[in-house]
Amino acid sequence: MRILTFTGKGGVGKTSVSAATAVRLSQLGYRTLVLSTDPAHSLSDSFNLPLGAEPTRITENLHAIEVNPYVDLKENWQSVQKFYTRIFMAQGVSGVMADEMTILPGMEELFSLLRIKRYKASGLYDVLVLDTAPTGETLRLLSLPDTLAWGMKAVKNVTKYIVRPLSKPLSKMSDKIAYYIPPDEAMDSVDQVFDELEGIREILTDNQKSTVRLVMNAEKMSIKETMRALTYLNLYGFKVDMVLVNRLLDTKENSGYLENWKTIQQKYLGEIEEGFSPLPVKKLRMYEQEIVGLKALEQFAKDMYGDTDPSDLMYDEPPIKFVRNGDIYEVQLKLMFANPVDIDVWVTGDELYVHIGNQRKIISLPISLTGLEPGNAVFKDKWLHIPFNLNNHEQTRHKKEYNKALN
Repeated sequence: MRILTFTGKGGVGKTSVSAATAVRLSQLGYRTLVLSTDPAHSLSDSFNLPLGAEPTRITENLHAIEVNPYVDLKENWQSVQKFYTRIFMAQGVSGVMADEMTILPGMEELFSLLRIKRYKASGLYDVLVLDTAPTGETLRLLSLPDTLAWGMKAVKNVTKYIVRPLSKPLSKMSDKIAYYIPPDEAMDSVDQVFDELEGIREILTDNQKSTVRLVMNAEKMSIKETMRALTYLNLYGFKVDMVLVNRLLDTKENSGYLENWKTIQQKYLGEIEEGFSPLPVKKLRMYEQEIVGLKALEQFAKDMYGDTDPSDLMYDEPPIKFVRNGDIYEVQLKLMFANPVDIDVWVTGDELYVHIGNQRKIISLPISLTGLEPGNAVFKDKWLHIPFNLNNHEQTRHKKEYNKALN
């Protein structure tokens, strides 16, 4: 299943772009699902049709859905929520507050990710178009598998090796203890959610099947946010294959009092094409009327893609590379707009940590690099190069032998 994720600053028109892309894909014969993960859904407004928490048929090959986190919570987390609500209420917490305390941060995004995996496994769709929340929320959504990786492993191990083996013997000792032991269905729900989340990262970072497309306006704030988004998406290993600049005024027509605004747009458009190169930049014009309904979306898609298949890979370059040249092994990350001053790099065990601003990426290193300290990271042509000298293994071995002799 091909996955196309559209994101950008709030109000740039990414929902219209997502919906039009889905319409065009369905016309080409692809079984298409467009899914909105934005809490402030506007996908139904774009189609001018009511949408629910399950896929709604729009046309023969097109379905649309607006994810409802409360429906997903009930389906996936109800038994866990019921147990912990009971525990909190026993401690004097009010019912409503107890319910809210059982919802962990990021749960809404988590269940959106689970839907992606389930739809892929179902085989019902050829293409999934994701209409996401504004950039910050999208980064949170896409980085969730990385963020939860350590915690998931810890919780699963505690459940497997401590909670499950001890729960039944302890529950038989006393009714009071049994009251605080989670039932099997609650533990099964936790295991199922964590098991399903495994593999999500591989789906989203499969650079031949899953790509991100950035939607922006030719405005300073929109450009700056898109630059940061591209840097962080590349950091997490998500391939961006296109930039779409929306709502451009026609340079061949007089725009009245907007003439000055047209000049500003053209200035920023030049900066976008130069700064985001070699990514393809698609220019989309401002329409005389709002883009609502199938007919308007069809025209928008035609102007956007022409005869091109929207599911094609528009640009093919992995954002993270592992390159070996003799005894020097480099981890290379494409961080086009990162400030070198804001970057920290360090290694712990077999994991490389790269920290930029408020984002952190953990990269699992090959076995051959385990225990090696990275050399000085340098920027070359928008790429961060982190070198490892394989000869240092021998130096490390001699140092350990020397320290052992001293002791």
